[in-house]
Amino acid sequence: MTSALGILFVPAVLFMVIVAPLWLIFHYVTLWKTQRNAGRADHGAFNAMSDTAHRLESRIAALEKLLDAEAPGWRSKAL
Repeated sequence: MTSALGILFVPAVLFMVIVAPLWLIFHYVTLWKTQRNAGRADHGAFNAMSDTAHRLESRIAALEKLLDAEAPGWRSKAL
């Protein structure tokens, strides 16, 4: 039993000292790069959604003006 532990001890120590830290470093560097690129894409998507929301608000305002002119009591009937 002790020979099996001795055989696995050296690779385990090498893994923990060399491979694991490099693995973590490369993993987080990759995450940081993807988050930086995603931030730019998110900003563009946010601007597009904001423009769409403003256009929809102006459409709703125009529809409300038309409804106020055509059917003055429409707001109380909707509830």
